[in-house]
Amino acid sequence: MSEPEKRQGPDAGMDPEIVGVRFDNLTGTHFYQRNHLNVKKGDLVIAETERGDGVAIVVQECLDPGFGRPADPAKKLLRKAVEKDIERERERRELERKALRLCTDKAAAYRLDMSLVAVHYHFDRSKAVFYFTADGRVDFRELVKNLARELNTRIEMRQIGVRDKARLVGGIGNCGRELCCKSFLTEFEPVSVRMAKDQNLPLNPSKISGVCGRLMCCLTYEYKTYKQLNKEMPKCGKRIQVREGTGKVTRQNLLKGTVVVEMEDGKEITVDSQELKKKKPKP
Repeated sequence: MSEPEKRQGPDAGMDPEIVGVRFDNLTGTHFYQRNHLNVKKGDLVIAETERGDGVAIVVQECLDPGFGRPADPAKKLLRKAVEKDIERERERRELERKALRLCTDKAAAYRLDMSLVAVHYHFDRSKAVFYFTADGRVDFRELVKNLARELNTRIEMRQIGVRDKARLVGGIGNCGRELCCKSFLTEFEPVSVRMAKDQNLPLNPSKISGVCGRLMCCLTYEYKTYKQLNKEMPKCGKRIQVREGTGKVTRQNLLKGTVVVEMEDGKEITVDSQELKKKKPKP
């Protein structure tokens, strides 16, 4: 069979040795070497992490090389999960639920001005990390001592912001899909109102804000494209010459590549931006 024939089919151009998995208490998709395991989408597997060996679900059977490779090529799936692994995972999740209730009650008893968001046990249960939001600094030293004594494990309290809270809790965005920060984003990039303005979006907080109350992360996805398109088109307010005469640009449609020009008699016409580009002189 020739090489072109080998690459035909739904997985053409994909690397079958790289699979994407998701963990219950880790955000985003993590990529691992398949390690010769016969796994498919939906299978539960055991994979090594910085928090110990944990149960993950396969969400992507092979990876498009164009999206990059795992940061550490040594990361490999260890084996398929068995019933014992799944039972330990259930026990860990139950421990997290109990720890969250306990911490909430203790924080209220100590009158600490903090809001518990989530608790994540390491897979080996050697440590429990409590995530909370607060307006200022919180003295939780006595709370940590109490929790360590009752839960019999190491305790870490981690104060987070509203964007990190959305990442941990998850939810559905305005687009109807799972939040980007929960599903695949690994880092938060700076987002500004200028990005929304340059994309001709309504500067209405309810339209351009995510569930966290901050500007939506997706405003950054197409910003560079809009910025480049904007450079190639006349700015609003500029007077230009068209076939019908002289007029002023009042609106732009960057995706269609058109501008609306108001003529001197008040009539508005739509002009393709390509027609406005000066023709290069012939040599």
